[in-house]
Amino acid sequence: MEKNIPYKTYLEESEMPKKWYNVRADMKTKPAPLLNPGTLKPMTVEELSPVFCTELAKQELDNDTAYIDIPQEILDFYKMYRPSPLVRAYCLEKALDTPAKIYYKFEGNNTSGSHKLNSAIAQAYYAKKQGLKGVTTETGAGQWGTALSMACSYLGLDCKVFMVKCSYEQKPFRREVMRTYGADVTPSPSMTTEIGKKILAEHPGTTGSLGCAISEAVEVATHTEGYRYVLGSVLNQVLLHQSVIGLESQKAFQKLGVKPDIIIGCAGGGSNLGGLISPFMGEKLRGEADYRFIAVEPASCPSFTRGKFAYDFCDTGMVCPLAKMYTLGSGFIPSANHAGGLRYHGMSTILSQLYHDGLMEATSVEQTAVFAAAQQFARVEGILPAPESSHAIRVAIDEALKCKETGEEKTIFFGLTGTGYFDMMAYQKFNDGEMSDYIPTDEDLAVGFAGIPNINL
Repeated sequence: MEKNIPYKTYLEESEMPKKWYNVRADMKTKPAPLLNPGTLKPMTVEELSPVFCTELAKQELDNDTAYIDIPQEILDFYKMYRPSPLVRAYCLEKALDTPAKIYYKFEGNNTSGSHKLNSAIAQAYYAKKQGLKGVTTETGAGQWGTALSMACSYLGLDCKVFMVKCSYEQKPFRREVMRTYGADVTPSPSMTTEIGKKILAEHPGTTGSLGCAISEAVEVATHTEGYRYVLGSVLNQVLLHQSVIGLESQKAFQKLGVKPDIIIGCAGGGSNLGGLISPFMGEKLRGEADYRFIAVEPASCPSFTRGKFAYDFCDTGMVCPLAKMYTLGSGFIPSANHAGGLRYHGMSTILSQLYHDGLMEATSVEQTAVFAAAQQFARVEGILPAPESSHAIRVAIDEALKCKETGEEKTIFFGLTGTGYFDMMAYQKFNDGEMSDYIPTDEDLAVGFAGIPNINL
């Protein structure tokens, strides 16, 4: 090991961020506004408030405030598992025989097993502060649902979760963790909502999607007094809360005297990637430093790499606001693969705009290659990574091997969003050689694209 470069770098509790960072404040081209699907006018706080908590609606629409205070109650909760460690992957570097230096930010040091708790506690806090009875949500792999059930249990709120059907069946233990924390968990699409019934009638036997689950959760929230809907990714407010990941990473690198050259994150809706890169992207936007950012998505749900940059519905039932994003169409239902939380049809409006402006890159990877990287990482670094995180690991390894070919000593940094201990069915499929890759054809994607509304603003 090099001198003064420890295996793990922890910040002191006093160094934990006291404010969230809003990257929109430094973006020259702001993300396009959410539109009311009825009027096609920008949504207001008043229009969003029947769906979201009022304070969260304000955060969602705030493009100008660079730093927002983290309430003390949320800081006190964060102290149970934050700051999270920045880790130098010495063993992986050695196994790859690369001159590259590889670091990762590990967000799995909490019972939910992922970064999702950073926003779950914030959204539950604002719901409690508003005097609500409970919240509804969707979940894919189950990490967000687990995190929200924990946060709601802590604050005494009711929690209703619609879990994508294929994940509900593939990950029964994740489902049971949610129920242990008091959440009501329903496989989506279901016969418990009007939208669920409609989707099942149109797509009998469907394995579901995050877009389907969102529609059901929103329907229940808007038809049940004392409830609001909360979302674990995509939204501006979620990327704001997740900025604690990047802020801690930024401070830890400064403490080490190290500057990353390449920053890599998995991309589904954008919560992890946005939180990881936001403070570093802020430096780039202000002209203070330069970084190469890479978003990694599954080849089976390639929103960035094969999607269209357009206004689209955020949900399959078409009841949510319209967002301008890279999208495969709200009607796109991905294959029942093990990408879990990376199966959303669209991408964060913030990340979509940054990608459209050429400030970050995107690539897609197939799941067998992803699990090969996960296995290699687990064997040398001792952590079993979540399938979502393993997309970033795959590309980090690929970039490190490029450095081996060229002899360049680049510093590679990626987000390890969480652990994969509830994903053993996927690992079993890979270990047994039964895992296959699915890449949608242009004809498959055309079905989803056909449903994108024709809005030119």
